[in-house]
Amino acid sequence: MSTDRPPATTFGPAIEATGLRKAYGKLTVLDGVDLQVEQGTVFSLLGPNGAGKTTTVRILATLTTPDAGRARVAGHDVMNERSRVRRAISLTGQFAAVDEKQTGEENLRMMARLSGRSRTAARRRAAELLERFDLTGAAHRLAATYSGGMRRRLDLAAGLVGDPGIVFLDEPTTGLDPRSRQELWQVVRDLSDRGTTVFLTTQYLEEADRLADRIAVMDGGRVIAEGTAAELKARVGGHRLDLVFTDSAAYRRHEPRAVHRSPETLTLGLPTSGTAAEVRALLDEIDPARSDVTRFSLHTTTLDDVFLSLTRPGALTEEEPAHV
Repeated sequence: MSTDRPPATTFGPAIEATGLRKAYGKLTVLDGVDLQVEQGTVFSLLGPNGAGKTTTVRILATLTTPDAGRARVAGHDVMNERSRVRRAISLTGQFAAVDEKQTGEENLRMMARLSGRSRTAARRRAAELLERFDLTGAAHRLAATYSGGMRRRLDLAAGLVGDPGIVFLDEPTTGLDPRSRQELWQVVRDLSDRGTTVFLTTQYLEEADRLADRIAVMDGGRVIAEGTAAELKARVGGHRLDLVFTDSAAYRRHEPRAVHRSPETLTLGLPTSGTAAEVRALLDEIDPARSDVTRFSLHTTTLDDVFLSLTRPGALTEEEPAHV
């Protein structure tokens, strides 16, 4: 990821949140969320369904009011300066919000006109964005004929008509095929290289690993870990020792401490530093009689391991509607 970003403006962090709380009846969705996102970076919020990711985005984008806590976006209070926050941001949800009965160009020209541009300026801005998002060849086709990936790119382009400094992407690659997902990843990299702050929520761990400068993991309405991908991986050992057990009884005995589980193959992954001394010690501890483990292999820790280690199994709850 490029580090040649424009100098930061004077309002401090792009996003600051302290003690955000939100409940719907007896259901607590956010339970004291603190976040800080620096300007010009890609920040990713990870978590299982119901962790509170979408509600956090909705509060920061002024679509939902918190029950308690404070937040500032682009230097403006999300409660008292909503119009200023909205002028500084773009929000793209899980589903493309484009008019299928208009062409790609017409969608962008309409958004540009709604943002206050003249007809000439709107036409020019639409042409710039169509080229930037590799949609020029499809500019005069109805959006209804676009593939899923093209619709997502058009949706993002529409959100950038006003050239916002902060872009919220709430699970933007949900439902896309691998090629379309790769194309969206390149869009995010380009936004970051231009100095735009990107706040990304995702359930795709590889997505966060590849794109994010910093990652926060949410579970049960709280931020339970934060850092770079490398820092988070180091928390669960840096490496994973995969052990294949001889039978299900041996597998079940050691399952609680695993960060990776495959009951079909009787394989468990345990966190480790990866040193020879620690691997030998783990094998001696797990299988002192050398009768329970048939094979082992050493792997570099992934964000999947971090996610499974930090989040609680079976803790999914209902949340506010999962799209914005």
